[in-house]
Amino acid sequence: MLGARLNRLQRFVYSHHFVGGLRRGSGVVVAFALVTLVLDDPSAGLIAALGALCVALIDQPGPVSVRIREMLGGLVLGAGAVGITGLASQNPILLLIVVVAQSFFFSLFSVYGKKGGVIGLACLVLAVVTMHTSLTPVQASLHTLTSVSGAVIYILVSLLSSRPLQVREEEQALSVALFATADYVAARADMYEPRADIDDGYRRLIDRQSKMTEQHQAARDMILRNISPAALERSPRRTVVWNVFIDMVNMLDMLVSTHTDYTLLHRTLDDADIMIFSRDALDKMALELERIALAVTREKALSRRNSVKAELRAIEFELEQMRRNGFADSAPEPYTICVQILRRLRNVNRLIERMLDQTSFPTHNEPLNAAQLDASLIDFLSRQSFHPRLLSSNLRLDSPPCRFALRVALATAIGLGLGLLLPDVAEHGYWIVLTIIIIMKPAFSLTKQRNNARLTGTLIGCGLAYVLFSLTTDSHWLLVALFLSLVAGFSFLLVNYLVASVFNTLAILLALHFIFPSTFALINERAIDTVIGSLVAFACSYFLPWWESRSLPSLAQAAVRANQTFLQTALQLLVNQDQEQTAAIRPNAWPLARRNTLVAFSNFAEAFYRMMGEPHSRQRHVAEYNHLLIQNHVLAAEILTIVSQLRAQPNQAAQAIAFMQVLDQALANRDLKAAGLPAPTFAKNTPADWLYPLKQMQRAVQGIIRESTAIQTATQTAKD
Repeated sequence: MLGARLNRLQRFVYSHHFVGGLRRGSGVVVAFALVTLVLDDPSAGLIAALGALCVALIDQPGPVSVRIREMLGGLVLGAGAVGITGLASQNPILLLIVVVAQSFFFSLFSVYGKKGGVIGLACLVLAVVTMHTSLTPVQASLHTLTSVSGAVIYILVSLLSSRPLQVREEEQALSVALFATADYVAARADMYEPRADIDDGYRRLIDRQSKMTEQHQAARDMILRNISPAALERSPRRTVVWNVFIDMVNMLDMLVSTHTDYTLLHRTLDDADIMIFSRDALDKMALELERIALAVTREKALSRRNSVKAELRAIEFELEQMRRNGFADSAPEPYTICVQILRRLRNVNRLIERMLDQTSFPTHNEPLNAAQLDASLIDFLSRQSFHPRLLSSNLRLDSPPCRFALRVALATAIGLGLGLLLPDVAEHGYWIVLTIIIIMKPAFSLTKQRNNARLTGTLIGCGLAYVLFSLTTDSHWLLVALFLSLVAGFSFLLVNYLVASVFNTLAILLALHFIFPSTFALINERAIDTVIGSLVAFACSYFLPWWESRSLPSLAQAAVRANQTFLQTALQLLVNQDQEQTAAIRPNAWPLARRNTLVAFSNFAEAFYRMMGEPHSRQRHVAEYNHLLIQNHVLAAEILTIVSQLRAQPNQAAQAIAFMQVLDQALANRDLKAAGLPAPTFAKNTPADWLYPLKQMQRAVQGIIRESTAIQTATQTAKD
């Protein structure tokens, strides 16, 4: 257990979460210190720190050019928010109208996805903290300039610290992706545990796959934006990053390329030694991937390796025993699965060995797949659009972002109203509103999670602040605690929001301590305001909610369509086997279709599990969506499997390709009868493990058609 905790600590310390938290915390402190020294006014320093905080929230891990562009956009919008709020601050009614209007406007930024939501939240935080003091027009202008100066200082600090560490940040992004891959491998190992709960195991496996897909895309965005043959020649470290990245992507293909029928395996081989050997081999591989991830980010060669040769040889022996005992003939499907497991473990182990070699930074290191280093790599990068038309087109009640913005506006109005009605909280009522805007999220289940974490974290943070102020009033120690709290708060923001809330609360109370002398009174106020804000946010989460059951039909269909495109692209590759015909196909069509399938599946899975966190009365077609989710997973895996097998022996693939074309047409037409046609009968010399993946593919297509039709019929009936 201690080893696991130490490992998690190492993963955190060497990740971009901690390094990014250190950069953001330092940037905010530098902005505070510089403005305080120049103006000799701690209050002005705090205003500048809040401006820096706005862009620091936006400064998420990613390519430097993208981060700078987003921070500059946040600076402009944040300056507008501060200026408008400051000008309205002398009139309580006008202030209420202005803040509520901004709450709606900035919450609507959720139409731009996660990054848009963060930018909107950062600007809204600036607007809310500005309403703390009544300002004249001249004071509002100075306040805005001071806030902007803090933001500019932070952007300069972020840019200056990131440029020299560009390759380092790529290594850290790759490391996080490798850790996510290790978690996925460990989840697969758990599926071989004797008497394992298959349903719970699948939920963990799909969740880990979703997170792995997200981290792989983040690594792509970091690595591929700056990669080129010239860049690799200049930097041996970047060559190592590229080679490990290529092997990691290939490993992802191997891991998801075969759907393992764990139910069948446990029914026939639950207590067999081959299951234990497979589990142990995957556990060792997961551990090696973690060690490789640490080695990459530490730039330190691994001197010791955990070999899986014993497990692989044991599996080989068990397969030979099965063949001699007639198990291969009496139970061909489980035997075929075991053969596939052995092949997959061998291939994955080969890639791990190659990645291990890269950690020693070989003197003569050639980039893998050098032919891929061209402009077509841009196809794999994430694209973020901030077109204003997206805002205007979502101004309707059937738009989830619009309903979310209305919820936030209502909750903000109630929070401000409480500040006007209750004299005891009037002076610090802005904290109620701040709690509300931080807690509320577009999804009901996320709001509930954030609410619990924020409330618990704030109360713990207040308790820690009380203890700290009781122990010392030394400004030097309190400044050290402030810096450490800022770094920890930013570092845990994307990792553990409860822990982040603890340190963020402590950091704010420490910062206010240097401005206001009544420290213990501030602690009590923060605790009370957080409880009020939490209750308001929870109550308003039921106003115009957008239940996930309304989004699931479109996300499910998107996952099915992505699988259709994947299957059609596979057929194009198989039909056009010769070089001239293959060249006519878009170069990245196959890997892009594979990537898009994983992304669509992850979106579907995340929405489904969010629905499971909503009230039971709001959950719809749980069994159907769960089965549809699994069958989409199976289909994508079997497409990868059959393509790799058929491309290796194209002369014998005609019957299989013809059957796949039938399944493709059946899926496109949602024709269950056509999908039920008998699988082809292969000649005796045909590889024995072709038929099982085709049968699995057929069952998956049938399941998708059946569940999609049932959900569509039930949804249409409910509308009528």
